[in-house]
Amino acid sequence: MEVFPVDLIYRPWKHAEGQLSFIQHSLINPEIFCFADYPCHAVATDILKAPPEDDNREIATWKSLDLIESLLRLAEVGQYEQVKQLFSFPIKHCPDMLVLALLQINTSWHTLRHELISTLMPIFLGNHPNSAIILHYAWHGQGQSPSIRQLIMHAMAEWYMRGEQYDQAKLSRILDVAQDLKALSMLLNGTPFAFVIDLAALASRREYLKLDKWLTDKIREHGEPFIQACMTFLKRRCPSILGGLAPEKDQPKSAQLPPETLATMLACLQACAGSVSQELSETILTMVANCSNVMNKARQPPPGVMPKGRPPSASSLDAISPVQIDPLAGMASLSIGGSAAPHTQSMQGFPPNLGSAFSTPQSPAKAFPPLSTPNQTTAFSGIGGLSSQLPGGLGTGSLPGIGTGALGLPAVNNDPFVQRKLGTSGLNQPTFQQSKMKPSDLSQVWPEANQHFSKEIDDEANSYFQRIYNHPPHPTMSVDEVLEMLQRFKDSTIKREREVFNCMLRNLFEEYRFFPQYPDKELHITACLFGGIIEKGLVTYMALGLALRYVLEALRKPFGSKMYYFGIAALDRFKNRLKDYPQYCQHLASISHFMQFPHHLQEYIEYGQQSRDPPVKMQGSITTPGSIALAQAQAQAQVPAKAPLAGQVSTMVTTSTTTTVAKTVTVTRPTGVSFKKDVPPSINTTNIDTLLVATDQTERIVEPPENIQEKIAFIFNNLSQSNMTQKVEELKETVKEEFMPWVSQYLVMKRVSIEPNFHSLYSNFLDTLKNPEFNKMVLNETYRNIKVLLTSDKAAANFSDRSLLKNLGHWLGMITLAKNKPILHTDLDVKSLLLEAYVKGQQELLYVVPFVAKVLESSIRSVVFRPPNPWTMAIMNVLAELHQEHDLKLNLKFEIEVLCKNLALDINELKPGNLLKDKDRLKNLDEQLSAPKKDVKQPEELPPITTTTTSTTPATSTTCTATVPPQPQYSYHDINVYSLAGLAPHITLNPTIPLFQAHPQLKQCVRQAIERAVQELVHPVVDRSIKIAMTTCEQIVRKDFALDSEESRMRIAAHHMMRNLTAGMAMITCREPLLMSISTNLKNSFASALRTASPQQREMMDQAAAQLAQDNCELACCFIQKTAVEKAGPEMDKRLATEFELRKHARQEGRRYCDPVVLTYQAERMPEQIRLKVGGVDPKQLAVYEEFARNVPGFLPTNDLSQPTGFLAQPMKQAWATDDVAQIYDKCITELEQHLHAIPPTLAMNPQAQALRSLLEVVVLSRNSRDAIAALGLLQKAVEGLLDATSGADADLLLRYRECHLLVLKALQDGRAYGSPWCNKQITRCLIECRDEYKYNVEAVELLIRNHLVNMQQYDLHLAQSMENGLNYMAVAFAMQLVKILLVDERSVAHITEADLFHTIETLMRINAHSRGNAPEGLPQLMEVVRSNYEAMIDRAHGGPNFMMHSGISQASEYDDPPGLREKAEYLLREWVNLYHSAAAGRDSTKAFSAFVGQMHQQGILKTDDLITRFFRLCTEMCVEISYRAQAEQQHNPAANPTMIRAKCYHNLDAFVRLIALLVKHSGEATNTVTKINLLNKVLGIVVGVLLQDHDVRQSEFQQLPYHRIFIMLLLELNAPEHVLETINFQTLTAFCNTFHILRPTKAPGFVYAWLELISHRIFIARMLAHTPQQKGWPMYAQLLIDLFRYLAPFLRNVELTKPMQILYKGTLRVLLVLLHDFPEFLCDYHYGFCDVIPPNCIQLRNLILSAFPRNMRLPDPFTPNLKVDMLSEINIAPRILTNFTGVMPPQFKKDLDSYLKTRSPVTFLSDLRSNLQVSNEPGNRYNLQLINALVLYVGTQAIAHIHNKGSTPSMSTITHSAHMDIFQNLAVDLDTEGRYLFLNAIANQLRYPNSHTHYFSCTMLYLFAEANTEAIQEQITRVLLERLIVNRPHPWGLLITFIELIKNPAFKFWNHEFVHCAPEIEKLFQSVAQCCMGQKQAQQVMEGTGAS
Repeated sequence: MEVFPVDLIYRPWKHAEGQLSFIQHSLINPEIFCFADYPCHAVATDILKAPPEDDNREIATWKSLDLIESLLRLAEVGQYEQVKQLFSFPIKHCPDMLVLALLQINTSWHTLRHELISTLMPIFLGNHPNSAIILHYAWHGQGQSPSIRQLIMHAMAEWYMRGEQYDQAKLSRILDVAQDLKALSMLLNGTPFAFVIDLAALASRREYLKLDKWLTDKIREHGEPFIQACMTFLKRRCPSILGGLAPEKDQPKSAQLPPETLATMLACLQACAGSVSQELSETILTMVANCSNVMNKARQPPPGVMPKGRPPSASSLDAISPVQIDPLAGMASLSIGGSAAPHTQSMQGFPPNLGSAFSTPQSPAKAFPPLSTPNQTTAFSGIGGLSSQLPGGLGTGSLPGIGTGALGLPAVNNDPFVQRKLGTSGLNQPTFQQSKMKPSDLSQVWPEANQHFSKEIDDEANSYFQRIYNHPPHPTMSVDEVLEMLQRFKDSTIKREREVFNCMLRNLFEEYRFFPQYPDKELHITACLFGGIIEKGLVTYMALGLALRYVLEALRKPFGSKMYYFGIAALDRFKNRLKDYPQYCQHLASISHFMQFPHHLQEYIEYGQQSRDPPVKMQGSITTPGSIALAQAQAQAQVPAKAPLAGQVSTMVTTSTTTTVAKTVTVTRPTGVSFKKDVPPSINTTNIDTLLVATDQTERIVEPPENIQEKIAFIFNNLSQSNMTQKVEELKETVKEEFMPWVSQYLVMKRVSIEPNFHSLYSNFLDTLKNPEFNKMVLNETYRNIKVLLTSDKAAANFSDRSLLKNLGHWLGMITLAKNKPILHTDLDVKSLLLEAYVKGQQELLYVVPFVAKVLESSIRSVVFRPPNPWTMAIMNVLAELHQEHDLKLNLKFEIEVLCKNLALDINELKPGNLLKDKDRLKNLDEQLSAPKKDVKQPEELPPITTTTTSTTPATSTTCTATVPPQPQYSYHDINVYSLAGLAPHITLNPTIPLFQAHPQLKQCVRQAIERAVQELVHPVVDRSIKIAMTTCEQIVRKDFALDSEESRMRIAAHHMMRNLTAGMAMITCREPLLMSISTNLKNSFASALRTASPQQREMMDQAAAQLAQDNCELACCFIQKTAVEKAGPEMDKRLATEFELRKHARQEGRRYCDPVVLTYQAERMPEQIRLKVGGVDPKQLAVYEEFARNVPGFLPTNDLSQPTGFLAQPMKQAWATDDVAQIYDKCITELEQHLHAIPPTLAMNPQAQALRSLLEVVVLSRNSRDAIAALGLLQKAVEGLLDATSGADADLLLRYRECHLLVLKALQDGRAYGSPWCNKQITRCLIECRDEYKYNVEAVELLIRNHLVNMQQYDLHLAQSMENGLNYMAVAFAMQLVKILLVDERSVAHITEADLFHTIETLMRINAHSRGNAPEGLPQLMEVVRSNYEAMIDRAHGGPNFMMHSGISQASEYDDPPGLREKAEYLLREWVNLYHSAAAGRDSTKAFSAFVGQMHQQGILKTDDLITRFFRLCTEMCVEISYRAQAEQQHNPAANPTMIRAKCYHNLDAFVRLIALLVKHSGEATNTVTKINLLNKVLGIVVGVLLQDHDVRQSEFQQLPYHRIFIMLLLELNAPEHVLETINFQTLTAFCNTFHILRPTKAPGFVYAWLELISHRIFIARMLAHTPQQKGWPMYAQLLIDLFRYLAPFLRNVELTKPMQILYKGTLRVLLVLLHDFPEFLCDYHYGFCDVIPPNCIQLRNLILSAFPRNMRLPDPFTPNLKVDMLSEINIAPRILTNFTGVMPPQFKKDLDSYLKTRSPVTFLSDLRSNLQVSNEPGNRYNLQLINALVLYVGTQAIAHIHNKGSTPSMSTITHSAHMDIFQNLAVDLDTEGRYLFLNAIANQLRYPNSHTHYFSCTMLYLFAEANTEAIQEQITRVLLERLIVNRPHPWGLLITFIELIKNPAFKFWNHEFVHCAPEIEKLFQSVAQCCMGQKQAQQVMEGTGAS
């Protein structure tokens, strides 16, 4: 038949009705005739995203363009209505196809077409899958006439303005579309104005246009009609603007106008009010007037600023107090200027009970759900919907954030939102770089979101959030449930549900920018929700883009940050959708840390870029702080839930999590879970990887298709008691029989194992399902999983496997015992399991005990199995026996006790048997646990087979060879091999052997048979094993340790390896022969015992012999192995003896041993990775030897490497033989015990005595384990004990207590134990890390420092930092005390210099400088003293020379050099010494030097400062070492010539010094002095540091020579007359002064002679005092002399002049004589400072200083008769005093003194004076000598100034009756003899050469004599003057003139005094002095004259 001519149907017919009728009937009956079956022009629908259903013929018909064109034509010819009727079907069913058809037709009939298009457009403005495509096509499509755009615009306006009048959600959608089509400007130029203005207002809010400019342009263009429209718009959107009602009353919130918009519009209208009609302008002005009122009312923060329900406090939300009503009221004044309405008015919306809710948070009012937090101070928990109760739209912005409680987050201070500031600044920058969208205004993302939701909607939305976050009182909901609910609501027909959906999504998106403040747990849940929304497609269009962008943005945050984890969790949730967004995947893959994403997500993203799913959908678990916090929260919340459970969350594939109602968990701020960011956390909440991996290996179960799997998951997700039957039915319908095994696996693995809270629910589910087959599958699956976990590797502390096992145990109990079903022996033998775990060790018990406890827990619910059921009780008895084990972990004991409590049993009434010790039981044990991994040594072994077979298959299947070594039974220590008797205790006799039951007497044969077998074999086996093992071992150890200089390390390694190889050899050699031998011996013994044996007895004998041989072979074998091992050790030592000797010898010579042949070979032939390095063997290699030690073949593995059997103790790090360490510990224990015995019984219970006992226990423990861990624990205990001790106790006990703790630390510090570096480092770490309450115990810290137990460099830095620039007051006070004790009170710690506390002092100085007057009390004075001690030396600039020196000193104590550096340094030094002494070295070695620098470069020494520093340190140490060796030679050989010996030392030292000098000279540019000086200071610092350390260590063995030579030669080298050196001369001298000051005699007394020689060297003195310009060297040199006097003072004061001190004293006098002769001005200027530190009894020393007078002065002869002192020209000139003598005066004292001198007040000053000067009652030390000296000089200088001011000069008459003299007279009268002596001495110290001071004090002395009220005072004055005159000369000039005046002037009646004549010898003395002073004749006259008078 021909084709139907369909085109005739489409042609224009004359009979239009007929054509229409045919078409109508065809369309009604497509099965009869369908246009789709015939050729036609079809609509091009390929652009559609969701194409129409092709198979629906009714729709297919409309594909025909011809049909549509015909219909449009028919409509034009009078059939309009009928045709329109026809189109109603496609409009409803395929609007997208119809629109495309209408747009694709080229037709001239437009009426109906336009109407249809207008009708269809709103469909695509709504929520249609193809809307974007259609709108785009219509707007931008080719050939579309402009009229179409007009149509679309009109359709938009129509759609918006009709229906629900002016629906803002629609407007928002229109704006989105307009933006998308880039059509906004066109729309805004259109009409109707009402719509356009509305659209513009919204666009301006989103910052798409500037509203004011647009309005102005429009008004200019359209004039009044537009203004009229604006006003209509304002009336509509803000009725109250014409004085109408308040807005809330009559319109939805969403329709209200935001105040910013209102203000802008009114401003524009007001501007044009003058140019419009009268009526309009009046209305405008009325509006403006009313507006301020309205705006105040609706005044509100800009959108999104105010989180709902959070009252703004003035600055932030940091403090929301429960009674803050005012700030709420003050809300009015937030956003636009203008006056706020009165509070009362703005409070009108408050519900009546709100006030009470705020004021009494203890009883929350009904308005709020009860608080879920323990902290009751914030009544804001549930104010989610408060906004609607508050006035004037507190919560109304376009988006009122989410309330404090809205997301159900905890309401206390961990509220993630509380920290938000109320400023709007954050809103001005767009949140996303790509978009200009205001983050707060998401209304364009949701067209619906612009509507303002009512309170009910808001509350409902918030209540769902609270359920997700699990906040009571809301029942919990899982993320999945919420998503499912949202899905329902989204498409719901009920408007309210749609609104809740929109509200929730908007709130969630709105909240995004606050996510970083969420706690981890909440953030994780939010991430799952967010990801779920994308996964379920709940958002489309722009919202989807935004959601994806948020996730992308989060993932771009730094790896490990909170938002990164948010991104990961969300991404994990929608990973299956990634294939739909290839472009997005590319963005993800380009993130810099993409490779750190979880592995499975990387796969999804990589395949996603190709729009594919990964071929294998990897299940990965992601662990984020949030998922952990969540899991922890649930772990805490796991209380069996009483309420029906709503379901559970499954956040990821493997990390399913459970939330229960039972308990709220308030998650604190994210710091709660602090994981190191870079390490994935080890606790993988409940990670079922182990089960998944094992399941992959089992036989494959039929998997249901994915949609069924999802349904099953869904059923279990939503299972609860209430819907149980319904869900069971669903499961039956959904799942076919063949999939039931999969369901059982899913239930057990993915549910039961990680959801212990739902066990009862799942158990009830099984009961309701009533499917016995399925129950059996579940039970089998449970057993299978339990076995997987029991056989898994327990070496790693796998937390999650243990909890899985516990959960499965609980479940097993529930589905068996609780239902009265037994646990069959074949499935699980519980008793044997416990026994096996006990035998295998702690790790296994940690798995098994909690598991068994959980299983038995259910027995209480069983009628059959509840106690006293014998099966249950038998297991309980085993547990009770375990409980008695003393080393059982506490948590396991606790598990057992809890179980007893649950079963209502008393643990003490159980009857523990002896099962655990039953050796027979052990033999027949079926393994249910895998052997620990450590044993699995044979590489050919298969992985554990974990099938569902019963437990009779041993878990670890061994290889199929015949002779498999049996499991070791004995640990190495169990067997004693000193004699054969050691075998007896271990021999196994199985009592069930029939032979022994018949003939028990035969048992005696067994021991002899075994002993004989061993005896026969032991020697040959031992010899052979040792011989073979020895060779191998020796070669390998020699090779490995060739470059290790520590023989002890080599020895230990050799022993470890040797014992392993020997044991292995012995084992394989002797096992078979032993079996045979024991069996044969037994048969023979039995045969001889039962001579006439029947065949039956014979059989019994054979059987018994075979079994006994089998049972005891292992024992005999171990005996032989151990014998071999014990013998192997000494043999090995003999083999390696020469190696050991070589190393010891090298050490004695001060070298490090190193085999040169091996070194060369290794360096040249071996690749870097395996090359041996000089120094110790690297830890990886040592680990191999440790492994040898742990696993000795044939013995149980041991973790304790210290064997009491002569094997070596410490772990490999310490290379000392056991005996040493043990001895040290033993000594320590003995001493501690002695101390403890000495404590009197009355104090026995004192806490300190108890602490000592516990210290002793720890020492004993450490002695027994002898490893570094124990030692560290002991060290910590000792340090903390010391710090903890305060003086509360008995003083004697306290002393003892400290003594004991120090004794322990010193023992650990012993070189034979752990050595000083290690100990000091650890002690310092303890000091730094311990708790604040006892960190600052000065006595304890000082004690540790004094005993050389602290690494000062580290401690100093810590102390400086801990002061926090003065903010940490405790630390500052502590640092001050410490500095005072260590550096100011010179009494205590000699070896500490200011270099050791450099940073601390620096920080204190800084605090002092910055605190401007409110420095901590005493700090300025302390700094003054420190400064006066060191200031001359110190330049405090950080990084300056001084810093270099101090860092050099501290670096000198470093010890961990890079390997090989010492050898390099030694080589280089030797090279240099040879070069230096060679003939070709060149003048001052320059040639040699340039060659040498090349070598240094080559060796890499000059690479870094650190290496250069280390190089100098090593060289210094080596030079010093050489000197010590040379001097030791001299002691051994006294005949050796000392000069030769010295020359030998100088040979190296001088070369080294020249090297330093050349490096200093040539470092840096020629002009760059800084580098040179820094280098010099660094080197000097290093030498000083080495010296101080050497001085500390060697003490009396210390030698000065090498150091003296280095310093003196360096001084000479650097003071050579060279230009480069001259430019830095002053800095060089400063460096040397600093050096000498740090080495001052009080700090390094052993160096004092060399020191004195250095400071008195002619070049040094000349440079310091003569050559340096402006006397810049003087203060520094003065400081060095003060250092010298300070050291001498105590010896001189107590006149302890031993021979060494006499020599030193003489040397000092000589130096002073030189100074007096050559530099008298120097002594004049500094006399005060020197006299201050010289003891009063050193008269001659002081006279030397006081006699100095300027060289340009001629001294008048004091003996000139009638010398007129006051007429001398110099007598009114004040001398220079360069010491700051007022510095020692306390500020208050100085203030009072000044006040007294000026006004004679305070009156009490004089009476208090003595007490101010007195410091103690100890005779000889009663007074503050410095203060007396300062007081005298200060008052004197003030008096002279006072007299000069009055225009006169000091004389006997002018000095009287002044405040100054009052003070002096008061002192003379008031002080006791000691004080007065010091006072008069202070005056006499000022009697020097002619100057104003000498004159004044001379008069004062004479005046005091004349005015004295007792002869005692006069006698003392005479004594002070006389004792200074009767010593050898020189005598100070002023002293002489004063004394002459005293004895010559009759006014003083000197010779009349009693004391002149008290004894003949005294009288003679006076006469001789008088004759010396005045000449014989005159003296005679005076004395006689007196006598005559």
